[in-house]
Amino acid sequence: MFTQRSQTLRRSFAKTFRDRILGSDLVDLLTGPHGVDRYTELVDPTWTRGEARAKVIGVRRSTPRSVTLTLAPNQSFTSTHTVKAGQYVNVSLEIDGRLHTRCYSPANAEGSSTLELTVGRHDGGLVSNHLYEQARRGMVVGLTGVGGDFVLPADRPRRILFIAGGSGITPVLAMLRTLVAQGHDTELAFVHYARSQAEACYRDELSAMPGVRVLHGYTRSGSGDLVGRFGAEHLNAAMPSPDAVFVCGPTALVDAVREHCENAYTESFLPPTFTPAENPSGGRITFADSDIDVVDDGRSLLEQAESAGLTPENGCRMGICHTCTRRKVSGTVRSLTTGAVSTGPDENIQICVSVPVGDVDLAL
Repeated sequence: MFTQRSQTLRRSFAKTFRDRILGSDLVDLLTGPHGVDRYTELVDPTWTRGEARAKVIGVRRSTPRSVTLTLAPNQSFTSTHTVKAGQYVNVSLEIDGRLHTRCYSPANAEGSSTLELTVGRHDGGLVSNHLYEQARRGMVVGLTGVGGDFVLPADRPRRILFIAGGSGITPVLAMLRTLVAQGHDTELAFVHYARSQAEACYRDELSAMPGVRVLHGYTRSGSGDLVGRFGAEHLNAAMPSPDAVFVCGPTALVDAVREHCENAYTESFLPPTFTPAENPSGGRITFADSDIDVVDDGRSLLEQAESAGLTPENGCRMGICHTCTRRKVSGTVRSLTTGAVSTGPDENIQICVSVPVGDVDLAL
């Protein structure tokens, strides 16, 4: 009892000490041009006033292809961001001396003091594979923003069907956990597709969740509650004529759900495939800040910048997270997602989903 009380008092003292340091203008002045953050982070990397960070306080590898991380965000994040169930956070970490940013949807219910991220590893996934293999307690990552409109409506539908594929379970599970925590009075059903039972994230928790009809489909083993791919039969088995459908997963799953539920709320966690233009503009792309220019080959500005040896920060590579946003000094570009054409000078554009239309001058 004494030991537990002592630990509680030490943690309380440390928090008070940290908050007073981070909030002191005098200390910030005395620490010179680097500011107080450069000194307090020597004590704890998350003790920063100007940078949102989080410490990994839990690591669980419960399936052969995923890792679940519990993050404790610092005050710089919690005081400025509220994460709604279904939204994503931009997570940045350094790998081999380079900073990489990816967006992940937390699986925890709204209002939690921690963030729970389940990251599925996949072939060629630099960040996902690194986290699966290297994530450990005490590891610190950056949090560079929150976004996404894949969220529950303010007026809760009476009958809701959630559908997820693989690690796409996280945003819909966050919604489900939120509804359960809020004491929902709605009818809920959940369909989760995974390659096998062993790879089904959160299977035990879902089976024990009160008031939720849960069905599993295992696409590689041909077993489970549902056999085969999503279609009318699976829809009827889970919840015929739902008032609302939320689906997150591979593009093929999202497209299949849309065929039967036109008004479904959807999110795909895989970047779409953009085919380079058959007849690229042939214009000249000038990366003004790097004194580099190339001839347009039809690919996105991000891909062409990387081919030129540049390393612009990026995240989702599909026009969601805005990490790759850069200033277009002049020229015309076309959006690969909407088809919209941008012609004005000094516009901010997402270079992962923008292609040149003639000459382009980019601040990069």
